[in-house]
Amino acid sequence: MDKQTAAETATYRVNHITTYNYDTPVRVSHNLVMLVPRVEFGVDVSPSYKLTVKPVPLSITRREDYFGNQLHAFSLEENHRQLVVTASGQVKVTPARISVSDPSPSWESVVQGVREQTDPRWMDVCQFQFPSTRIFLEEAYAEYARQCFVPQRPILEAGLELTQRIYQDFEYDSKATHVYTPTLEAFGIRRGVCQDFAHVQIACLRSLGLSARYVSGYLRTHPVPGKERLVGADQSHAWVSLYCGTEHGWVDLDPTNNRICDCDHVPVARGRDYDDVVPVRGVFLGGGRHRIDVSVDVCPVE
Repeated sequence: MDKQTAAETATYRVNHITTYNYDTPVRVSHNLVMLVPRVEFGVDVSPSYKLTVKPVPLSITRREDYFGNQLHAFSLEENHRQLVVTASGQVKVTPARISVSDPSPSWESVVQGVREQTDPRWMDVCQFQFPSTRIFLEEAYAEYARQCFVPQRPILEAGLELTQRIYQDFEYDSKATHVYTPTLEAFGIRRGVCQDFAHVQIACLRSLGLSARYVSGYLRTHPVPGKERLVGADQSHAWVSLYCGTEHGWVDLDPTNNRICDCDHVPVARGRDYDDVVPVRGVFLGGGRHRIDVSVDVCPVE
């Protein structure tokens, strides 16, 4: 298990609605959905957490994928011009309380432990060192990261500085990139969204030989003082999980907001990059042009 100490716990009621509207009827569709949070250390998902689909399919199957994420599959074989997928339920988050002042091993020793198989987790961890569909290893990434990962520096300290550097050097711009923008392109223009920032940081870490995962989930947002929170104003989010050695295990870092992930972060799925954790994917016959609307609400439960 990853290191866990006494920490604040938050409970949320999550409601994630994805609506597809089609110009012409869809005759057949097959879909894979990854919207229910995975049960893991620090994350407690209520048994009542459920996925509903309209039109109602004959059946919805549920299984875990290779990475332990909750995956639902369903098919529709009736004409429909709208598809609504809703994932809702209660989840409790108890993140590890970790700070930059916590002692941690040098980043080189973490790389060495996995590479030489002396780390007891090496078999699980090593798969997140390699290139993946969206992330390639480049000297440009390593050069950028080395300004933080100087020789013999504690891995937590270096990882947090890289998180801060990406936060400072990159501008959040939802119009600069799209879901298929290559990571190297986002790195070059220093702009993008949370998906891009997570991919860039993972690319930097892996290019140094470290293990890093992509995490999708929800970020609870806080309303402006004096204003009520708006239903649907929360959002899907993405961040990074860095392997920090046997004592600390995986530590989640949010480069979009320059912070260690805490009770505001609700993890849903983990993988090598975005392609492993796409929330809704599928194929359909017919439909013509279509529009996708997404509403996410993360409401604290008192």
